[in-house]
Amino acid sequence: MKRLAIAVSALALVAGCAQPQVKSVGDSEAQAPSTIENSMREPNPLRDAFFGDLHVHTKLSFDAYIFNVRGDPDDAYRYAKGATLDHASGYQVRLNGPPLDFAAVTDHAEYVGVLPAMNDPNSPLSKIPYAADLFSPDQPKIQAAFNRVTAALRTGTPAAEMYDRATMGSAWKVIQDAAARHNEPGKFTTLVAYEFTSSRDGRNLHRNIFYPTARVPDAPFSAFDSQNPEKLWAWMDAQRGQGIESLAIPHNSNGSDGIMFERVTWDGKPIDRAWAEARARNEPLAEITQIKGTSDTHPALSPNDEWGNFEIMDWYVGSDTPVTKQAGGYVRDALKRGIEFEATQGFNPYKYGLIGSTDNHNATPGGSSEESSYFSKVGRNDGQPVQRGSIPKEGRKAWTPADAPTGSAVRFQTWGASGLTGVWAEENTREAIYSALRRKETFATSGPRIRVRLFAGFDLPADIASRSDLVAQAYARGVPMGADLLPAPGKTPRFLVWAVRDPNSGWLQRAQIVKGWVENGEAKEEVFDVACSDGLTPDPRTHRCPDNGAKVDLSTCAIDSKKGAVELKATWTDPMFNPSQNAFYFVRVLENPSCRWSTWEALRNGSPPSPRLSPTIQERAWSSPIWYDPQP
Repeated sequence: MKRLAIAVSALALVAGCAQPQVKSVGDSEAQAPSTIENSMREPNPLRDAFFGDLHVHTKLSFDAYIFNVRGDPDDAYRYAKGATLDHASGYQVRLNGPPLDFAAVTDHAEYVGVLPAMNDPNSPLSKIPYAADLFSPDQPKIQAAFNRVTAALRTGTPAAEMYDRATMGSAWKVIQDAAARHNEPGKFTTLVAYEFTSSRDGRNLHRNIFYPTARVPDAPFSAFDSQNPEKLWAWMDAQRGQGIESLAIPHNSNGSDGIMFERVTWDGKPIDRAWAEARARNEPLAEITQIKGTSDTHPALSPNDEWGNFEIMDWYVGSDTPVTKQAGGYVRDALKRGIEFEATQGFNPYKYGLIGSTDNHNATPGGSSEESSYFSKVGRNDGQPVQRGSIPKEGRKAWTPADAPTGSAVRFQTWGASGLTGVWAEENTREAIYSALRRKETFATSGPRIRVRLFAGFDLPADIASRSDLVAQAYARGVPMGADLLPAPGKTPRFLVWAVRDPNSGWLQRAQIVKGWVENGEAKEEVFDVACSDGLTPDPRTHRCPDNGAKVDLSTCAIDSKKGAVELKATWTDPMFNPSQNAFYFVRVLENPSCRWSTWEALRNGSPPSPRLSPTIQERAWSSPIWYDPQP
């Protein structure tokens, strides 16, 4: 059954000297102090976990408005804080779990605010000849008119009649004002932001751009200024020279057909140090998971990773064109390419920390990141289960060949209930949250508020995992996720991994370290299970935990409450460590299996899960990497 919406405080793994307040493995009521309580205290130098959504669209985005979404930035921030919002399909939605700690509205810079104006009879834009067609009841007319809008995104050349700077400037001011109204230091943080929506021949090169203060440019740099991300970085550098700080986060690399993380520049030239430094300076993070698929890795890139086939979307963003090139389109592959550049040329353009967000176009930060209350992404286009292909058509309770997905439903079925950004910050303020993003002390989740920490050091105590001051020791003697680990001759690093479950989600099954390293000029990867639930231990030959036997009752979606862990904590040393090899390490934490959103919807419909879709998934979290560079 769908969980009832509840108003409770967000739970956070406390980063103080004491260990988190958790009960024994299998106890569903494990508790930790609330985020709101933590944030009202003095800043915590050992940092607390805060959760947010850094990728959300409102009616100011051209596509959200045509999807009948009418929520504005104020509505989005209210939703993030726990309010109920009307969905474009005629029902109300609300976060099931606690309010978010932070959020950012990231409306498309291209035509921002223009479609609402075209639907306003008092606006001159409503007199554009095809404006009436956009909002008519005639679907072919709507599609033909909207094709004029989307064509500009493919070419980077706006339609002159729609490119109204005054309207777009007013919308940019609306975004800033809403962020200012809802920013509550110590309770809820907003960041002024927008999306740069570049596509090269339909291949996704989108980025979101974020500002740490109210000082922002007069107008965003959009794909109408240039589709070339290198031009965006140059503009960001120029703005920074004027005192306007920002960072960019690429997303949906899975829909880029291999061009998001290429080995050459926009013009096909070799990457040099200046190019690499410009990229690293301006986009320190990458979005690894969201509704339109997870961009960790692909089975074609990681054939030995049993968990690599997670919520894969093999389509271009916004079209039915299949992706043909996975290399260069996934974050783990980018991390590997980065250390290859580092090892062979001395610079790394792909030194990314990791975040997750939803990219929902319903003005609902965190919305559709919960499997049991998923309402997908694009307003009235996919707001009902039958549109998503999760239940049979025409009210049937059994599946037939006629229920095979067609059109957009093919892509909708591959979308996932994801994701959220976690940061480790001293307090819940713009300055602290943005600083955490900048230094890459961040983690991503597929929706649950799993808290994960990773430290590494050559002098971490062997017993650090059992010490009451483990976090203080880890910061003092090592480095956290997102940082570089400098060489220490004659020593092998020790890693500290720590994860705590979301009390409103499943129990943890295993914690893994994903390692990438360069050997003979080529990057390789290996997955090591480092902590197992239920008293199990990794097999030293396979580096895998035995299966803990957790099951899901597909007739009720009840999960196994007797298997799995509330907390996983371990120290680990790399059995393959070579002090002369460049390497990165990040944590991936897996929950026990649980019902996928499509199974929840079939259950509520009284029908079996779609035979075309996996009935279960394993929710997860990813830490940002730690990099080891042997070069002085």
